[in-house]
Amino acid sequence: MSPTPSSFPPRQLLEVRPARLADREDVSNLIFLESHVHKHLDWKAPLEWLGQEPFVVLQEGSHVSAALACPPDPAQVAWLRLFVFGSQLNGTMAWRMLWPAARDTLEAQGCPTAAAIAIQRWLDPILVENGFELVNHIVLMELNIEAALPAVAQSDYGIRPMKPADLSQVEAVDAAAFEPLWRNSLEALTHAFGQASYASVVEDQSGLVGYQLSTGGAFGTHLARLAVSPAAQRRGVGAALVYDLIDHIPAGREPRLTLNTQSSNTASHALYARIGFRRTGERFPVFALSMAGRALKPTGA
Repeated sequence: MSPTPSSFPPRQLLEVRPARLADREDVSNLIFLESHVHKHLDWKAPLEWLGQEPFVVLQEGSHVSAALACPPDPAQVAWLRLFVFGSQLNGTMAWRMLWPAARDTLEAQGCPTAAAIAIQRWLDPILVENGFELVNHIVLMELNIEAALPAVAQSDYGIRPMKPADLSQVEAVDAAAFEPLWRNSLEALTHAFGQASYASVVEDQSGLVGYQLSTGGAFGTHLARLAVSPAAQRRGVGAALVYDLIDHIPAGREPRLTLNTQSSNTASHALYARIGFRRTGERFPVFALSMAGRALKPTGA
């Protein structure tokens, strides 16, 4: 006997709403149990963004079945921090329900740009369908530090470990060295400093002109961030920071040094190639969307 329409279980009510701290467990379960999870390359874990807007969820009945977070940091750029959905949904459906609410919040905040680094290919068509444009790629590079090319000359700059009191100057160097899409806020740099295995700065007579932040573990060392103020570039400051980092890698750690950089950053490619870094072949597309509806000019491919 075929079931009558009334014998089917009732459809769960769907509600898109701002995430609450009480959603932590549901969102955590989605992140750890579902197969379609986008997490930004970030100093903060996705759940650390709870309480900041926009962070929206799709509530289905009594549980959360999808979540999207893109709080701006710095204020000019809203990176896609988290996008996850349950197996009963598809990505296009989940995005169409969640993104309009997130975008409305970004527009109200006056944030000019949303962006995403698409680590997994299923995200690409969703972003493109919703007006995001390919503006760059993140490329991965690595170096066997035992085979690093020797420094051509010693730097005349003073290199020392970074201190908390340096962070405001570090933020200024970062802002001067990078275009708005790639800048770090003081809050982000403070998080990064707290997680770094080694962080150092370069000074000359004018003050702090460069810095690096790196992390380390069982699989080697990762140069997470390096920046040199424009006035001090092409003077060996970046190379001095990398060689100083190599000197501080603990004995016995895997002799592998990795980093990420933008495909369009020709200066950084030249610097790292001189030291001996090589591309791994991995690269991830970077998409961006103007909140004002204007096309963004690609910065590289």
